Amino acid sequence: MKSKTTKERLDRLITEDREEINDQTRAAVLLEFTHVAREYFDTDNVEMNFKRGKSGTDVSVSFRATRVKNFTVLK
Repeated sequence: MKSKTTKERLDRLITEDREEINDQTRAAVLLEFTHVAREYFDTDNVEMNFKRGKSGTDVSVSFRATRVKNFTVLK
């Protein structure tokens, strides 16, 4: 029984290790999402949040768009 508990504990630690994001990666991801958002919108502060769930991590990116940059289709 103890080996199963140890295995479960190790599985949990490995899963948590995979889901962690360090400060450098977080900054790089936020910079990339900000760049993409500004391709389509004039934006105010882009924010990114992480919420760990049972089977993974929910990531949300939010920002206030002050203007939509509409594209014109050329034919």
